[in-house]
Amino acid sequence: MKNVLSTRAPRMALAAIPAAVMLCALSQTASAQALAGQSLEDRLNTLMRVVDEQQRQIHSLERQVTQLEMAQRGRGMPGTGAPAGSEAVAEQPGADGLPMPLPPLAQATPGAPAPGGATGTATGVPVNPPSPDGSSAGNTASSGPGGLPPATDGSGAVGQTQRAAEPVRTQAEQAVVQREHAPLFDHKLTMDFGISDTYYDRRQLQLSGFLALDAIFLGNINLGQTKSHQLMADLDTRYGLTDRISVDVDVPYIYRRSNFIVGGAGGAASTLSDATVSSHDIGDVNFGIYYQFLKETNSMPDVVGSLRFKAPTGSSPFGQKVVQIDANNTNLVAPTELPTGTGFWNITAGVSVLKTYDPVVLFGSVSYTYNIARSFADISSVEGQVEPATVKLGDIVQFGGGVALAFSDKDSASISFTMALEPESKTRAPGGSYTGVPGSETTAAVMNFGLNHVVNKHLTINGAVSIGLTPDAPNFVVGLRFPYTF
Repeated sequence: MKNVLSTRAPRMALAAIPAAVMLCALSQTASAQALAGQSLEDRLNTLMRVVDEQQRQIHSLERQVTQLEMAQRGRGMPGTGAPAGSEAVAEQPGADGLPMPLPPLAQATPGAPAPGGATGTATGVPVNPPSPDGSSAGNTASSGPGGLPPATDGSGAVGQTQRAAEPVRTQAEQAVVQREHAPLFDHKLTMDFGISDTYYDRRQLQLSGFLALDAIFLGNINLGQTKSHQLMADLDTRYGLTDRISVDVDVPYIYRRSNFIVGGAGGAASTLSDATVSSHDIGDVNFGIYYQFLKETNSMPDVVGSLRFKAPTGSSPFGQKVVQIDANNTNLVAPTELPTGTGFWNITAGVSVLKTYDPVVLFGSVSYTYNIARSFADISSVEGQVEPATVKLGDIVQFGGGVALAFSDKDSASISFTMALEPESKTRAPGGSYTGVPGSETTAAVMNFGLNHVVNKHLTINGAVSIGLTPDAPNFVVGLRFPYTF
């Protein structure tokens, strides 16, 4: 019995559709006589709106017929109208699921907006046709750019300008953007915790003696070695002020441990002795602001500018005294403590560029760091000696670039190259002029390898390994970061 009723209801609805169309047509015919007193132009505008509405009604009826046929075949919800929640019911709600009847022609006031708030017709023809001299006879807002009819989206909405298409990034690509390029501006708050280990291994030839006849060295020749680990844990807090401006504050805490090895114990160059020094303290706190000049589109890259400031909150390397550690080896000397900061204020201005070619992401950056000169009461490392001076570190130019590959929605790998060039530092005694510090010019180049994994929409894990390519760069750096976005 239920099956008979379920199949009879769609047939009754199908039979009601032609009746509804006939009633609509009769109502339009009966009210067409009201147009007799209108001008030709007003009548044409009214008829255009009516034709437009009839086309929408026909399209709605066709969709409902299709849905009813699907219901009869067991592919839809049985009923007398369209399935609940369908577009046909949403667009033209009626008590029986059929479209609402058309209003009489006499109620369509000339010059009034078309039903549904549209300023034009679904066929793309303006409501007010242009006059022979090329000017619009009515409201010019119904025309598109250049006098062309406005584009439609198929539902009668007009006048919408298509925006430049922005590439849709996967979660893995978003992680690359956040790590290699700039903050994610669509997130208000991000807490980025990181930990890293930087390792240095330096060997230095030490000479203790003098040259005889400008060719023969008399004395001890020792090879000194320094092995150093620097563990750093930092928390970078980023906050998006707008969709283009973001600020951040990075607070690091540093633990340093250095092992000094040198020969010459007991006067024998082949006998080694060593000493270990360690220190821990807060590092140099830095903060910055980012501005997105260009948002990435299909044809343009993402361009972000940054301005960062670093404060000398860590312990300074200047004035640290070097003392003899082993009484049996005058060559073994080391500082009493290790610095955790540079001792200088600096300002860094940079620009980074990123372009997505799914699944490949290309990125690059260039920056300039200006170190502000600072006066110190003592820069000497000799115990018992005080040497006041003004120190100016060399300004640093850094550039680099790389590529990342997203091999799934949540995982990506990257490789990049970075180089930093720093000219020699200078010192100036009180009342004197600047003089260069020999051996202070550096060139640090590293190759970076990264791996990113997106845990969920909030948490990402970023791993990185950097290999030093020049003597001034660290041997390697291994790090993990855990950015959490709110």
